[in-house]
Formats: sequence, C-alpha cells, structure tokens
Amino acid sequence: MNNTHFPPFDETLQALEASIDCEFGRENLFVADALGRILAVDIVAKENNPTHETASMDGYAIRFVDQQLGKLTISDYVPAGEEARNVVTKGQCVKTFTGTLMSEGSDTLIPIENVEVENDTIRITSAVSKGFAVRPIGENYKAGEVLIKKGTKIGFAEIGVMAELGMVQVEVFMRPRVAILSTGNEILDFGEPKTSHAQIHSSNHVTVEAILKQMHCETMRFKLIRDDRALIEQQLRQALRWSDIVVTTGGGSVGDFDYLQSILTDIKTQNIIDGSYMKPGRHIRVVKADHKYIYALPGFPYSASVCTFLFIAPLLRKMRAQNFALPTCKAYMGEAYKKRSKFVEFAACNLRFTEGQLVVDLTGKKEGSSAILNNLLDNPVLLRVEKDVQKIEKGEMVDVVLLDV
Repeated sequence: MNNTHFPPFDETLQALEASIDCEFGRENLFVADALGRILAVDIVAKENNPTHETASMDGYAIRFVDQQLGKLTISDYVPAGEEARNVVTKGQCVKTFTGTLMSEGSDTLIPIENVEVENDTIRITSAVSKGFAVRPIGENYKAGEVLIKKGTKIGFAEIGVMAELGMVQVEVFMRPRVAILSTGNEILDFGEPKTSHAQIHSSNHVTVEAILKQMHCETMRFKLIRDDRALIEQQLRQALRWSDIVVTTGGGSVGDFDYLQSILTDIKTQNIIDGSYMKPGRHIRVVKADHKYIYALPGFPYSASVCTFLFIAPLLRKMRAQNFALPTCKAYMGEAYKKRSKFVEFAACNLRFTEGQLVVDLTGKKEGSSAILNNLLDNPVLLRVEKDVQKIEKGEMVDVVLLDV
C-alpha cells in the first residue's frame, strides 16, 4: 500500500470499534476468587443497608427531648446481633452497642463517655444533638441501587461489598484466549545460539504476550515459525480454533517472504484495518473471522508493543463492557521535540508530576528506529504528535496516551 493512501489513525480505531458486535463469554466464580476479574453484570442491592436505624457507637438509645430531664432509667440491654425488645418511653434509655438496632421510640444515641452510670440510671453530663450516632436506614445503600457497574475490575472493595450483600458467586467475563505467532527466518527462539550476525533473538512475541497477560488474557505462544507459507497457514488456522484473538508478529509488510498478507486474503475474513497513517505500525492489519480477530502486528518489538496498547487493548476493554477509548491525559512539554515523520507519531516518553503540573520529557529515550524496545522501560507513556505538527516547543500542552494494563 502506498503511504499516502493509509487511512487516518482515528478512522482505523473507529473502524475497529464499529466491528465489535459481541462480548466475551461469562463464567461464575466464588466471590473470594474473583479478585482482578471483570464483572459481567451490574451488582444491585436487594435491600436497604442498614435495614433499620442502627447505632454507630456504644452508648444509650434515648429520646432526644429527654436529655433535659438530666437522669434516665436504663430499661433494657441490647447486645449486638439481637433485636431490640422494648419501646423507649419518657425518662427511659436502652444500653446499646455499635451495630445494634436502635430501640423503637428512640431517636438519638448518647455515647457512654457523655454519661455517668448510677445503678440502673444514667446521669447525662454532656448533651448531644438530635439523631447523634444513629445511622439512618439505607445510609450505605438503598434497595435497587446499582452498587458496582458491569465492566468494573474487581478489587478489595468490590469483594467486600459483594460479601456484605451475602453473595456466594459472581458472574465475570472469561479471560480472553489469545494465540501469539511469530514468523521469520532471521529470528531465534529462547536459547537458540546465533550462527550468523544476521540473526536476532526474538523478543516481540514474548513482549506482546507479557502485555496481554498483564491485561488478564489467557495466552498460548506458538513456537517460532520459519518463512514457509503452508506451515504459517496451518499454524494460523490451528490458532484460530483455540483462541478468541490471534496475534502475529512479523511477516506482515511487503518483503518477498511475507506470506501473511496473502494467507489472510485466502482465509474467509472481514477486513477491518489495512494500514494506518501512524508511526510506528503503519502496516498493521486487522481482520475478523466470524467473531474472532486476527491482528498482524509489525515485526519490530517497539512497534508491536505500541500497537498492542493502541489496537488490542481497546478491543479487550470493549468486549468486557469497558470504555473503548484510549486512556489519555493532557500534559505540558518539558523540552522541545522535533518530529521525524509525516505520520501521527507515538513516541515513548516520561510523564512526571512537577511543581503541581504534569510534564512530559524524553530523558533516557533514544531517537531511532521502531526497534528500540528499551524505550519502553521505566513505565513510560506515549506522546501523541499529530501528522501536521513538525515541532513542539517547551511549555506547549500535549496529548499523552497512558499504557494502562
């Protein structure tokens, strides 16, 4: 494809989002085992919490107006976990504990620190306001209230709330299954010795796999495939049978041995993205086979990693009922930046909070090709530079894409 005919980056993202017409499958897990998973349903309160007015500290349930009497008779004692038995009438109080239901007729709790106990009476030494230390009905939540939305990543608080609701199991999205294939005669797998300076140890497939694992995918990394069209097609079809998403790295550009493009054409697929006006990754291709996606990522490890965040992560989010859009923020440029291409660029950079402002700089980031994987060390973000921009001056406001996993 001629570079001038690549569709704009944002259009390719829109095409990807428009192609998504289903969600990942669902499964039930015990609540305590669901940490880190993504909710597939809304969690809705079935009743008010608390269901009755409840004491928020140890003390005595009283009628507010009775504080003017000075002394009150202790008519009952209600431990936590038991229901109140007596009605509080004029001149009476009920010994009450944190979490205990307030006795009928009472409207205020006076703490134990505010009274002196004399046999079966209390003498009020310091008055309180009406309703003091009384938790109202539905203070936590009300019946029918959506407490946790579908698409939420389950953390400690979600576990606690679901336990409070008495839930035993929860419905979550299954982990998407992603098969990863890497092709090329020049690449070596783990531990393979170099026999030529033209050979390189492959890192793109394991880097992409690591990103996807951090995104809570179940991965299968196929053995490296040499540039053999029949073998590549066989492995690709096998990967499709096992997975929801197939990711290939290398073999997707325009070299003499790049068979992947023709194989994707032969397999019955729907074309979603065929190149994007961006750097790195302008030769990216995405097709769809039924409800499964095939991503042909660039061979350079930096390019493959960036494309994983820009194109695979949004798909995963959308199919888990989350926001498709790239996670972005605004920041100030901490140094001048000169663009080296005519495309929309995504450059690894540092995002720091300095003197009350978010500031971008490129300290430690090397200029050069899309092969510099070490530019992704030290928790970087991506500086987005639009195609018509050639230079950014220090102090300018810029767009930053967060590498959110």
